[in-house]
Amino acid sequence: MEIRTAHTADLDPATLRAVRSLLGDAFGEDLSDHDWEHALGGMHALVWEGAELVAHGSLVQRRMLHGGRALRTGYVEAVGVLSGMRRRGYGAAVMAEMERLIRGGYDLGALSSSEEALTFYAARGWEPWRGPSWALTPGGVTRTEEEDDGIYVLPVTATLDPEGDLTCDWRDGDVW
Repeated sequence: MEIRTAHTADLDPATLRAVRSLLGDAFGEDLSDHDWEHALGGMHALVWEGAELVAHGSLVQRRMLHGGRALRTGYVEAVGVLSGMRRRGYGAAVMAEMERLIRGGYDLGALSSSEEALTFYAARGWEPWRGPSWALTPGGVTRTEEEDDGIYVLPVTATLDPEGDLTCDWRDGDVW
């Protein structure tokens, strides 16, 4: 297993196609064009077995509002492993790289998890957000109650009240 970390700007078109294909395999029809866009513009952890890309995750910077502060947040996106290669430690390798980058450059790590992955993130020390979630939208601050059970955070330097409000910045598609 070889793991590489690179910014989107440093990935050639063939590698980006391989990432998109891997994510299509991992998420099927649940991967929208907006989801793909959310995975771009930051750092990528790429796990290779020989010439085959077997796992991926990306980390993009976002702003989260909490406790009267705008927190520089490393937001984890597009963590996926080829369907035939799961349960071999590839997802853990991707997350170890994401967590290293978060701890080295952000106030906070955050992600929105599928129900299937909740125990994976919790076992790695990610904490469920217990307070209400919100999004800063073009129409104002909007409650995102449907996301409340899937938001996880990795505190780094920020002092957090996990029962308090957490507001994410706006983006097209799923805001969390």
